Amino acid sequence: MKRRSPFRSSRSLGAKLFASHFLVALVAAFTLLTALYLIAPVIFGRLMSGMMGADGGMMRPSDMEGMMGSVGRAFGLTLLYSLLVAGAVAAVIAVASSLFVSRRIVEPLRNMMTATRRIAAGRYGERVPVGEPDELGALSESFNSMAASLEQAEKKRLELIGDVSHELRTPLSTLQGYMEGLMEGVVEPSEETWALLYGEAERMRRIVDDLRRLSHAEAGQLDLEITVVSPAEVVRIAVERMAPLFDEKGVELENVVPENLPPVSADADRVLQVLTNLLGNALRHTPAGDRVAVGAEVRENAVVSWVEDTGAGIPAGDLPHVFERFYRTEKSRSRSEARGGSGLGLAISRALIEAMGGRIRTESPGKGARFSFSLPLADTASGES
Repeated sequence: MKRRSPFRSSRSLGAKLFASHFLVALVAAFTLLTALYLIAPVIFGRLMSGMMGADGGMMRPSDMEGMMGSVGRAFGLTLLYSLLVAGAVAAVIAVASSLFVSRRIVEPLRNMMTATRRIAAGRYGERVPVGEPDELGALSESFNSMAASLEQAEKKRLELIGDVSHELRTPLSTLQGYMEGLMEGVVEPSEETWALLYGEAERMRRIVDDLRRLSHAEAGQLDLEITVVSPAEVVRIAVERMAPLFDEKGVELENVVPENLPPVSADADRVLQVLTNLLGNALRHTPAGDRVAVGAEVRENAVVSWVEDTGAGIPAGDLPHVFERFYRTEKSRSRSEARGGSGLGLAISRALIEAMGGRIRTESPGKGARFSFSLPLADTASGES
């Protein structure tokens, strides 16, 4: 690849530094020559007038030798004084020019240093002004982008802490209330009470386990066993596992995946986990008597699998957020309801699919919703197994 010269672009910092230094040198040289041109004749004339005498008469031949020495001394003094004065003027102008140029370079860096200290102190909303479209301007834009990412990450961190606290508060309150009632004799111990307490403890365990899986997936710390996987086989297993729950609620579950799909490169257990999450999510939002379908098809170099329900659908404003942690389209719905999820299933599904090199998305044209994810086709020629 051909290396780009730092002076090729007239707006680059290298070109500006070269031009500024050349301009300072040019100004200093021009000032020096101008001062010599204007000052030297004046100094030389005064020195010669003083040496020739006030009468200005003609010199005698006998005085010629002494005059030549006087002219030499006058020329030397003229050159010395002229260089001193011109050098001083040129130095002042060069310093002024250099300060002007250096200020335009140092000021953005100083702004970034100040903003860096404030961000380190927790003020993530800090931004720096973007000046000229050069390297310093690009650095300022990158700094602002980094600050925005840090601000967003901090916002998500605080939201996660709040969401986890909110999700754990309900089961903890339930456990505490029943335990106090059992200790005071207000609540009689029974199978229903123990089952309720066990269910709340199981709910907290599920939230903690899901958070652990999600953190590992997002950090890229999952142990994936990438092999050649048959999409039709994985869908068949997922449908068989979820069929009893669909029958219990009275929702029809249909498998429309063709058997001749090419294999994909993925972790079979993780794909099964994603399909189970999507089917469970569809079951929760599909009323009795309606239908959920699972399908798949080949698109370019991937197999796209989808889960489609005929429920109420997802509002357009909620579609960009459905894969976020603890996000619920039904704000009034409690996760303590029967088969309520932890609110992390879709976030885990996205992290798993992306870890396997695929993409997951959702759409809801009106009634019902469709979740689809893609997985890359397996390179069977390479002998992958």
